[in-house]
Amino acid sequence: MKLRDTISVALTALARNKMRSLLTTLGVVIGVAAVIMMQALGMGATDRVTGEIAGMGSNMLIVTPGGAHRQPFGGSLLSAPLFEERDLVAIKDECAAVRYAAATNTRSVNAVYGEKSRSTSLFGVTPEWFEIREWGAAKGRILDEEDEQQAGKRCVIGESVRRDLFGDQDPIGADLRVHDLSCEVIGVLSEKGTSTFGSDQDDLVILPYSTFSRRIAGSDAIGIMQISARSEDRIDEAKEQIEALLRQRRHVLAGEDDDFSVRDMRELQKVMGTVTGVLTTLLASVAAISLLVGGIGIMNIMLVSVTERTREIGIRMAVGARSGDILQQFLIEAITLAASGGVIGILLGLAGAAGLAQAFDLPLRVPLAGTGVAFAFAVAVGVVFGVFPARKAAHLRPIDALRFE
Repeated sequence: MKLRDTISVALTALARNKMRSLLTTLGVVIGVAAVIMMQALGMGATDRVTGEIAGMGSNMLIVTPGGAHRQPFGGSLLSAPLFEERDLVAIKDECAAVRYAAATNTRSVNAVYGEKSRSTSLFGVTPEWFEIREWGAAKGRILDEEDEQQAGKRCVIGESVRRDLFGDQDPIGADLRVHDLSCEVIGVLSEKGTSTFGSDQDDLVILPYSTFSRRIAGSDAIGIMQISARSEDRIDEAKEQIEALLRQRRHVLAGEDDDFSVRDMRELQKVMGTVTGVLTTLLASVAAISLLVGGIGIMNIMLVSVTERTREIGIRMAVGARSGDILQQFLIEAITLAASGGVIGILLGLAGAAGLAQAFDLPLRVPLAGTGVAFAFAVAVGVVFGVFPARKAAHLRPIDALRFE
């Protein structure tokens, strides 16, 4: 028989049992759809994490006391002396690759306005912090150098604090009490929303660093310095300059470990990208197991089909069909079922990925390579699990097949 005739016979046989054919492909459909959705979600989550880390600041470096070997990301604030204001000034003046350098400290406090209160994060920052974080005011203004020099009792609040404490009221000019300090609200930061790590980025109140040091912390020691390199290409240069300068200023001898750490966001991006990549691969691998289950389903149904069509096989052999023709026919049926399930699975997987991306507020990423691999795997499943039933049909003796009841 010609291949075209064999394909026609195979498709006709599948069309006679539409419902059974559809149910047979369900395992493959679910497997392919699950693989595509898991990969799309993983890629979307990776994009969101890396985007949010990049959004924390352009070319940002974080300098903390304590050796980097003591913690996975950053040093321990308790293991080494804190920084001084002159350290920050020296970095600005002597590190040519540094564009901005800001001091920052933080503490959890209750913010109170009228009869309303909210537990929030209180930050003390120098004005360069807003440039490093690329964060401006949606209403009012941000803190400036005059606020810092005067240790002004002024603050900028996040959108969550504004919404919770002020509601529809304009907060600009209102007096907000944080800790034991009453400060005037001069601005509301633009909204950033919830981070990938689950924290509310808009739940904060920001004071001038000088005000925070004198009124809240009781010390002008600097716990964290946030620094921005002049460009992405100069991040490593800025890091080397800062490390050399701080080793000199903190009297770290040659051969001794640093008692501070300088980290850049690329390290965190790399770590998070690796984590999400591993999770994506793991979830996709688990989902791929259902493809094997689907292949077993195809094999079982094809074996039943061979039994049901034994007399038909015998008649075809009696009128001249060869064993190769019978093998080819049943193999085509198995591959058709697997390929059809793969196509339907791709469509459902892409639709499901779009829905889940919208539900979890993730970027929609279409895993083109993963989609191709999932479809190829589905077809391979059809071939592998279709061979045994096809061989069984092909090796039937015509006389036995004709006598089968």
